[in-house]
Amino acid sequence: MKMNGTLINYYFHCQRQCYLHGNRLNLEDNSEEVKIGKEIHEERAEQRNTEIAIENIRLDKLTAEYLTEVKKSDADVEAAVWQLLFYLKILKSKGIIRKGKLEFVEKKRNDKKIIIVELDQKKEWQLEQYINDIEKLLDGNIVPKVLNKSKCKKCAYYEYCYI
Repeated sequence: MKMNGTLINYYFHCQRQCYLHGNRLNLEDNSEEVKIGKEIHEERAEQRNTEIAIENIRLDKLTAEYLTEVKKSDADVEAAVWQLLFYLKILKSKGIIRKGKLEFVEKKRNDKKIIIVELDQKKEWQLEQYINDIEKLLDGNIVPKVLNKSKCKKCAYYEYCYI
């Protein structure tokens, strides 16, 4: 599987989830959490028609200053930040330099949480290391262990891991 933002996100969220998704075990079509996230993206895309596809990634919104990624929750900020940094790297490889903006649209809040990120040399080098680690993980024959954390209950792979 070609590297994409979902794999980057899953690597930070749960390496088992990353491995399973990267090896084409897709259980997300049955997940209510994933469906809610897709609905948020579709609703925003209809309102603004801003989603852009480049190669195998989809960008939520690109302006003269920012690449904006919308998330339904700030439950895993680190995963979202590295996903956005990956997108910024792809844009940079195309000669497009932008800052990144993460917008978290919480269901129970009227205000949005916003985080601004920039791809510098240090983060770009670290991202390359993570990409190499993900490629090794996906090429391996060992499924990572279950995390056994509270966040597992909302995961699309919950039934695979626990039932």
